[in-house]
Amino acid sequence: MKILVTGSNGLLGQKLVYNLAYDSSVELVATARGENRLKLQSGYVYEQLDISNQLEVEQIVAKHKPDCIINTAAMTNVDECETNPKNCNLLNTDAVQFFVDAIENHSPQTHFIHLSTDFIFDGENGPYDEEAIANPISIYGHSKWDAEKIVQQSNIIWSIVRTIIVYGITDNMSRSNLVLWAKQNLENHKEINVVNDQYRSPTLAEDLADGCILIAKKKAEGIYNISGPKTESILELVYTVADYFNLDKQYIKPITSASLNQTAKRPPRTGFVLNKARKELGYNPHTFTEGIKVVMEQFDSFQLDNIKT
Repeated sequence: MKILVTGSNGLLGQKLVYNLAYDSSVELVATARGENRLKLQSGYVYEQLDISNQLEVEQIVAKHKPDCIINTAAMTNVDECETNPKNCNLLNTDAVQFFVDAIENHSPQTHFIHLSTDFIFDGENGPYDEEAIANPISIYGHSKWDAEKIVQQSNIIWSIVRTIIVYGITDNMSRSNLVLWAKQNLENHKEINVVNDQYRSPTLAEDLADGCILIAKKKAEGIYNISGPKTESILELVYTVADYFNLDKQYIKPITSASLNQTAKRPPRTGFVLNKARKELGYNPHTFTEGIKVVMEQFDSFQLDNIKT
């Protein structure tokens, strides 16, 4: 089975590569913009691909004719999307149309798995199942919902994976995550402002990768919610991090979303109902506490590798 992954330098992309590169039943093609930044350089073919370039998308799909494409590449900074809607729509919406067209023209057997988000909802009635009605309230949310409509209205074989706040450790560690951010600030006795009126189901990157691979191997079509199992406030999640490491919670300052003056609106309460993914895929995600343990084991290994090098 030939699987092509876009955005392989990103968090989810890396997890997919590390999982599939050792899978003898899979021929893996990893793609991303620019050079390959993964430490693992074997077990797969790497191709540079700018998904916003229609010609490059056409050429890659025509060259490899993969059995499956897992599209993880996207512009995900919600506030940046609000201030740069043109680039947001190019990467999140137009690029999806490029893939749909390329598959229809060059590789009609390809199963296209597209990553989407809880931000397609307004957050007034979460948690949501796969049949819930979308109503995005940000440019980012609109761009991802428009992409979903392109996929759903196409003539290709498709699946849509909706997820929420993905956290984990990457090779290059160019970004922090909720766990490390809270841990490091609290260890240094720094006050952190944490919103108390936004509710999410944070998703361990390994769980999201597993969900995507289950969909690919089972050739499961349609929409699937793939996230963490429990919906909690961001404040409750940070309290969980503090409790896990026995850190002083007095430095955690609850605030409202309105006080942040963020550029883009956030849905107040999302979260997903996972019944479909559990039943049809056998999806079984880690709890947030279990996820913290996974992240810290990887972080310790990451630090040890850096000391050695």
